[in-house]
Amino acid sequence: MPLLAVTDEVISLTETILRAKVLPKKAARDAAHIATAAVHGMNFLLTWNCVHLANAEIFEDVETVCRFEGHRCPVICTPEELLGA
Repeated sequence: MPLLAVTDEVISLTETILRAKVLPKKAARDAAHIATAAVHGMNFLLTWNCVHLANAEIFEDVETVCRFEGHRCPVICTPEELLGA
């Protein structure tokens, strides 16, 4: 499994997500996970973090920011959701 690089583009998208207040500043690491997955074109971002990541209430805003910045937002879900459990 390849390691995804934290590029200038990833950092820029992370900062944009935080500036848009989609996620609070204390969730900068979570914003970076989203940005890394989006910049590298991942289809899914699996997580057990249902506060800031796998959260249906904020997904539309996250998706909007990613799209505005020219990236497709990955589907953010728990492993159980991905497997249909």
